[in-house]
Amino acid sequence: MDADPCEARPEVRLDRLLSRLEEEVFGQRPLLVRLIVCLLAGGHVLIEGVPGLAKTRAVRALAAALGLSFRRIQFTPDLLPADLTGSQVYRPEQGTFEPRPGPIVTSVLLADEINRAPAKVQSALLEAMQEHQVTIGETTLRLPEPFFVLATQNPIEQEGTYPLPEAQLDRFLMKLLVRYPSREAELAMLDLPIEPATAPRPGPLAGPAEVLAWRQQAASIHTAPALRAYVVDLVRATRDPKAAGLPELAQWIELGASPRGSQALLACARAYARIEGRTYATPDDVKSIAPDVLRHRLILTYEAEAHDLTPDDLIGQILDRVPVP
Repeated sequence: MDADPCEARPEVRLDRLLSRLEEEVFGQRPLLVRLIVCLLAGGHVLIEGVPGLAKTRAVRALAAALGLSFRRIQFTPDLLPADLTGSQVYRPEQGTFEPRPGPIVTSVLLADEINRAPAKVQSALLEAMQEHQVTIGETTLRLPEPFFVLATQNPIEQEGTYPLPEAQLDRFLMKLLVRYPSREAELAMLDLPIEPATAPRPGPLAGPAEVLAWRQQAASIHTAPALRAYVVDLVRATRDPKAAGLPELAQWIELGASPRGSQALLACARAYARIEGRTYATPDDVKSIAPDVLRHRLILTYEAEAHDLTPDDLIGQILDRVPVP
């Protein structure tokens, strides 16, 4: 029997996936591409943007197109860890406690307004993100694979929020900033219902097994030694700008990206190359994805904030001046 051409060329199916998502989410192609990059790289993503920019619609569309189970949790200040992970239920007939899994046991989890939840809830989510498991009483449950967390936060509302600690921010593969769509895209949106459509979506293009296969294929993308050195040089420049020949940036950066940032940048460059249909990654792949991978891993000084500098400003200078192989 002839091989499935989509199996032989997985980028073909990835193109179909991106086209399917763009049919439901107008004007947010950069967001959609990076969601797929994170999915292929096996990481989680933090999405920041004002309400109404189709963040939830994009996540729902991605889960539906891949045939993955989906749950949405609205994070609030009164949320408890058990509301996320689950609890123990007493069975009087057996005289035992039975674990009842919470909504976190799913393939795609949308953690809406994650910074509204207290530290205990964020810690429970951190275990799931890092270990792909949850603990309910004395029972540890493995989460389904793939397990993909997409968390959102609103940049304009800070009252009643709990800023994410640096340790948790570092667990997110990317932090995406969602912008307003173009005028043309906004015009096209006028034909969409304000609420999600109740009509059934087309069947999924793939399933969990295909997603895991894509991840293996992305991990096998060739990265030349010079490219790997370039990735390390970029990340180290955020930690020690003086050693990288950028002494003027030292006054703006309090803390740079950790070695996990180097791993994340290389993994995302590989996934980006896979989406582009190549078997090797290039410096342009690294540069295209670097701001999304590094922006939440930089802590700026008070002087930088006083001068209205952002992590993206400094990452841009690093990308411009670190030699490209």
